[in-house]
Amino acid sequence: MTAATSDDTYTFDNGAPDAVPQMQALESFLDPITMRRLSRPVLQAGASCWEVGAGGGSMARRIARAVGDDGHVLATDIDPTHLVAEGNLHVRQHDVRTEAPPQDAFDLIHARLLLLHLPDRRRVLRTLVGALAPGGWLVVEEFDCTATPRVLTAPTDDAAKLFALVLDTMMGVLQEHGADLGWAQDVHTEMALAGLTDVDTITHSQSWAGGSTGASLYETNSRQLEPDLLAAGLSANQLNAFRRLVRDPGFAVMSYHFVSTRGRLPGPDGR
Repeated sequence: MTAATSDDTYTFDNGAPDAVPQMQALESFLDPITMRRLSRPVLQAGASCWEVGAGGGSMARRIARAVGDDGHVLATDIDPTHLVAEGNLHVRQHDVRTEAPPQDAFDLIHARLLLLHLPDRRRVLRTLVGALAPGGWLVVEEFDCTATPRVLTAPTDDAAKLFALVLDTMMGVLQEHGADLGWAQDVHTEMALAGLTDVDTITHSQSWAGGSTGASLYETNSRQLEPDLLAAGLSANQLNAFRRLVRDPGFAVMSYHFVSTRGRLPGPDGR
């Protein structure tokens, strides 16, 4: 995922030094959840699929294996630095905000942690719907960031308050860059309004212990957003203490709420 902002800069840039550990942490947490959401009848052998904002490419590779040699997967990103074409997996640089869909009809389109960062997210969602084949599925997955993740255990009350302060500041930075922190809650409605059927939504969250791969996501995010966080009033000492905290085995926090919504374009018979 490369996250575009309202001023055409990037909140989470694939070329940033912390991009790889960030993507690896996300993949470790989210890929198993996503694959369950893509199980039959959503993803079938021989399908033509589009992975939008493919980031590190882990989901594109998983989908390519699932559709088999008769299937086709196109992975696109505005910065395809970390994407590698192989076999039935093809890679293309593409900006979903400004460029037409790369082909007319996909059996599956998947976008994860992308649309919440785009100010014109509703228009982009309708563009994705328009690129579905009859009977094709759109799966959109986002973090619901409307509430600060709950601290479960912390070395001190002050440490818990520091975590909340940094996360609240981080969310403010994302909003300033055009993110809609509650977009995940709107996707189901927007899919239905766009004419999709069989729309359903699940929400997943789990505890992350200090030092775990999941908790490392908070640290990498703080590093990528550091200039903005400092400009918003946090100090370097606070950020360093925050990073030590999320590595502390005595610390535990809930993950962000991950919301997965899928819907199907009716076939020619209207079903």
